[in-house]
Amino acid sequence: MTDTESIEIETDTAGCDGGGGPLGHPMVYLKIEPQKGAGGGSVVCPYCSRHFILKTGVSSPSGH
Repeated sequence: MTDTESIEIETDTAGCDGGGGPLGHPMVYLKIEPQKGAGGGSVVCPYCSRHFILKTGVSSPSGH
């Protein structure tokens, strides 16, 4: 099993470039869909498998 980096964020959109530099990947923007009833939510980058987690207590802005 590979260790992947988990990053807590305060917005419902994560930008990931794999760490930048020559070992990075193209910038992608990933939308976190909040989990119903449980709050929070998460998304995994399809390039580098970084796991972005919406901080507890942060709500997704409506209309985006």
